[in-house]
Amino acid sequence: MSGLTEETVSCPYCGELLEVLLDPEEAGQSYIEDCQVCCKPITFTVHEDAMGHLSVSVRDENEAY
Repeated sequence: MSGLTEETVSCPYCGELLEVLLDPEEAGQSYIEDCQVCCKPITFTVHEDAMGHLSVSVRDENEAY
């Protein structure tokens, strides 16, 4: 799979919908980015399934794995 994939996620703090771009090179990685609305840190984890489709899960910084 090549190129970026766009996905909509909900901020775990304020619930605001956010558009994120997923890069295939980020599959299996986690990163932290501040919410564009409430400015709280969100942990993003990028996943790739067996078919090469990307998805992302989000959680707040205090949430356990």
